[in-house]
Amino acid sequence: MRKLTIAGIALAAAVTAGCATTDQGALDEANATATSAEQTADKAMNTANSAASSARSAQQTADQALAAAKSAQKSADEANERAKRMLERASQK
Repeated sequence: MRKLTIAGIALAAAVTAGCATTDQGALDEANATATSAEQTADKAMNTANSAASSARSAQQTADQALAAAKSAQKSADEANERAKRMLERASQK
């Protein structure tokens, strides 16, 4: 979407330049500017997509770590309960 907006602005500039003058150099420069803007927008979009992908991967890793931590906590709680029962039995003897 941004790519189209930038290209549209550059095209409008090129049309305006074409209406103001018939100088081919000005039209060529406007075209070059539009092309450069489009390439910059493409690079920005690729960077954003890569960042989004990295964020999704990091979220998945965090979710897995949280699940492992919850499992470890459950195991620790169960071990503590067993130890507590063993101590209670030992104190009754």
